[in-house]
Amino acid sequence: MHFDLIVLGSGPAGYVAAIRAAQLGLKTAIVEKQELGGVCLNWGCIPTKSLLQSANLFELFNNSNKYGINAKQVELNLANILARSRNIVDDLQKGLAFLMKKNEIQLIYGTAKILEEKTILVKSKNNQKKYKFSKLVIATGAQPKKLDFPKIPNLLNYKGAMSIREIPKNILIIGSGAIGLEFAYFYNAIGSKVILVEKNSQILPNADREISLEISKNFKNKGIKLFTNSRIKEIKYLNSKKNQIEIEIEYFKNKDYLKVNVDYIISAIGVAPNTKNLGLENVGIKLTKNGHIQVNEYYETNIKNYYAIGDVIPGGSLAHVAFHEAKICVEQIMGLNPKKLNYNNIPLCIYTTPEIAFVGYSEQEALEQGFEIQVGKFPFSALGKAKINGETEGFIKVIFEKKYGEWLGCHMIGKGVTELITEVIIARNLEATHTEVLESTHPHPSINESIVEAIENAYGKSIHF
Repeated sequence: MHFDLIVLGSGPAGYVAAIRAAQLGLKTAIVEKQELGGVCLNWGCIPTKSLLQSANLFELFNNSNKYGINAKQVELNLANILARSRNIVDDLQKGLAFLMKKNEIQLIYGTAKILEEKTILVKSKNNQKKYKFSKLVIATGAQPKKLDFPKIPNLLNYKGAMSIREIPKNILIIGSGAIGLEFAYFYNAIGSKVILVEKNSQILPNADREISLEISKNFKNKGIKLFTNSRIKEIKYLNSKKNQIEIEIEYFKNKDYLKVNVDYIISAIGVAPNTKNLGLENVGIKLTKNGHIQVNEYYETNIKNYYAIGDVIPGGSLAHVAFHEAKICVEQIMGLNPKKLNYNNIPLCIYTTPEIAFVGYSEQEALEQGFEIQVGKFPFSALGKAKINGETEGFIKVIFEKKYGEWLGCHMIGKGVTELITEVIIARNLEATHTEVLESTHPHPSINESIVEAIENAYGKSIHF
């Protein structure tokens, strides 16, 4: 059977590429070896945010007295929380299946391997079949990096971390990127004692330092123990029902160490691209030293008619990046000359409480790039809507280039900032300066006002701070 376009993988990159291709008139197929929707829909973006929403609601009920409401006998049911997240996944997966049918995309389940030019072999449980194509888009995603330790019970990746059927008494999380922080918040909120270990000098190492310091302070106030400049030196499994795992944490600076006992360990040290056993070598597709597929700015590999998008290529592992890459890739295939993706205007959002969102340069990065900068901040503690919401933690930080007013970066921590960051992204995409934003009337009272207030602070025009 021949297709104009075959996509390997049905995650955010793969299914968007397939739908866009079908919209543009290509006979399209997707090959998926596991679950429709990939990691994002089934074990990442969607179910984790459901868990975090439940944890946040539990916290709100337990603190309802500050809103003048006395909520008695608040009980948490972990099984129901997990079931809710799976129900959301099921609903969205059905919706995605409908989109496949609506766009006449053939969904092929099995494991694909590139054989020779323009041919793949798909093996399923009961059979195997060859398919021909004119173009191939590789969107096979990534998988969790593995720790260099012997396999032991209760050492989990993100998938296992969403399948624990009891509230752990003690849990240790390795890595403090977005995944590590979100699981730390969730398990702390539902009653676990949480330890977070990070090899770098600050948690959330890619964030602006002030954001890192703020979330560190918040986590410590919640009772989460933070170990930075540290690593796991040894893990031992103890054959007992209590404190089953003994962990030795080593501090880099003085080589001192601490032993702790926990029930579970979650590894959140990042992901590695799924490029093995694809048959890339059969057609000569080149990889980077880290195992990603090499592509140009329009996602073409070094071999004509072969493309790659999403987590399988270098860059951040983010669904919203994959969406854009997929559309640009397919539109380039069709000769539509799409605009290249500006990777410096991609937001990173973390859905803890408080939320974190940032885009563009951090203050340190802007200085390292040689910019003269204007920096402004505005705390939510001075914002009327934040007080109304009962969520006054956090701040907005803006960074502008001094001479021309280019918006270099914005860093936020607080309630609702994962929605608020979109205003910044659009403004930067339109090359708006501080003047255009200040001339745009923002509603009062609103969280959006904080952006205006932070910009005013950067230029010595603060009214409310």
